[in-house]
Amino acid sequence: MDGVGAGEVTRLLNGVEKGDRSAYGQLVELLRDELHTVAGSLMRRQNPGHTLQATALVNEMYLRLAASEGLAAENRTHFLAIAARAMRQVLSRHAEERRSLRRGGAMERVSFCDELGNDGVEDTSLQLDAALEKLNALDERQARVVEMRFFANMTTHEIAEALSVSSATVEREWRMARAWMRAELARENA
Repeated sequence: MDGVGAGEVTRLLNGVEKGDRSAYGQLVELLRDELHTVAGSLMRRQNPGHTLQATALVNEMYLRLAASEGLAAENRTHFLAIAARAMRQVLSRHAEERRSLRRGGAMERVSFCDELGNDGVEDTSLQLDAALEKLNALDERQARVVEMRFFANMTTHEIAEALSVSSATVEREWRMARAWMRAELARENA
């Protein structure tokens, strides 16, 4: 568990579930390195020139989850999966805002090089998010497997534990979801 005590995480998660805001802050601080690893992984998958950094992504995730009602994570793995989903939503919202700005939502001076370099950066995130939302409507478990594997870098065993299914089920769901996502993204780009 990378040096983080399971008992301490469980204690803090119980506090969070009971509405203890300080427990949430302590939990995020305790898992800060793991959250930064998840955020770094997400940011490496973004196109060059993205305006968010991993620390900002963790901070935005913190604010999003702190404002939400009833964060009911069962364990460390489940909390990291919830955090990864929140980070994905932050990236999607950021991409939508950037696209809105490029379409005249606010006047902004952009150099020719910046415009060329950033074109499509947020669109990729938006396409991925849209495809994942469609998959979620078709098969929620497959969408969760994609989120946990792709966004949170969770292992098959960790995902199986978080979803209370076998590792073989996770592998099967991953193969089907990955094939569906590739086909959907190819269709959107055609």
